[in-house]
Amino acid sequence: MGTDRGMAVDGFGTRIDEHRRELHVHCYRMLGSFDEAEDLVQETFLRAWRGRDTLRDESGLRAWLYRIATNTCLDHLRAHPRQPQPRSAPVVSDPGLDVPASDAVPWLQPYPDVLLDTADVVIDRETIELAFLVAIQHLPPRQRAVLILRDVLGWSAQETAESLDLTVAAVKSALQRARPTVKEHLPERRLEWGASTEPTSEERAVLQRYIEAVEQADPSVLATVLRADVWQTMPPEPIWILGREAFLASWTPAMVGPEAWGDWRLLPAWANRQPAAAAYLRKPGESVFSPSWLGVLRVEGGLVTQITTYGGEMAARFGLPASL
Repeated sequence: MGTDRGMAVDGFGTRIDEHRRELHVHCYRMLGSFDEAEDLVQETFLRAWRGRDTLRDESGLRAWLYRIATNTCLDHLRAHPRQPQPRSAPVVSDPGLDVPASDAVPWLQPYPDVLLDTADVVIDRETIELAFLVAIQHLPPRQRAVLILRDVLGWSAQETAESLDLTVAAVKSALQRARPTVKEHLPERRLEWGASTEPTSEERAVLQRYIEAVEQADPSVLATVLRADVWQTMPPEPIWILGREAFLASWTPAMVGPEAWGDWRLLPAWANRQPAAAAYLRKPGESVFSPSWLGVLRVEGGLVTQITTYGGEMAARFGLPASL
């Protein structure tokens, strides 16, 4: 291949591919869906290849790619509009507990930390945790883009305006509207976490206790790991559970008694900079443990306060064994 306006075409694909993981994280923040982010990164690269002659300076490649990725996501969201939905009543709940303010985001998927660590930029917990992803899904797409570019990536108002074809005044206005909305939908104690990329010793200890409790199939042990107002969601299903006693009542039949599903083995995992556990089940009469579910935990004060549970198909995405 030759050159295009003085820029060598040879190696262009390799140069843009170096930014694949961070662009995937960016699209994931915009969409909340790991799978859709995969598709839109591919679309971003296709658009970049087609428009490579518009890149004036190689030093601006990263910002140029972010601009393409952001607008690719905005185009996708215009074509496929969606918004969080108010939660229906829990299928089972403890009396006297307040219903969490968080709405349902059925398309929300977890992001393996092992992939976050391969990005060329630092991915802080506060900008990738599930609670943050849920909160920003409440923003209109353009406000969401402004907030991510300004508050997450640290772009200037001028850079953001140029990327989104807006005025600086429009960017500042969008950000002023976006910040209170995000704060409204974040957990009350979430700001205590602060920016970090490493799990805390408390989270590691709680995760280990949670794993041991499930493997022992002892509801009384599991109860000591859960806060009284713990709640569990199971995207994309709308069903959810509120309260420790309700959670235990729902899971006890799967753990003990004549209707128990079988024996459990759990592996530690990390998703969205949060502790997670991948559960494997060996059903009666079987010789191996097969993936059953993946639970992403939110930990506060040494107890599990929220569990977001996904299917066993997540084991492959997290690089976990197909069986034990």
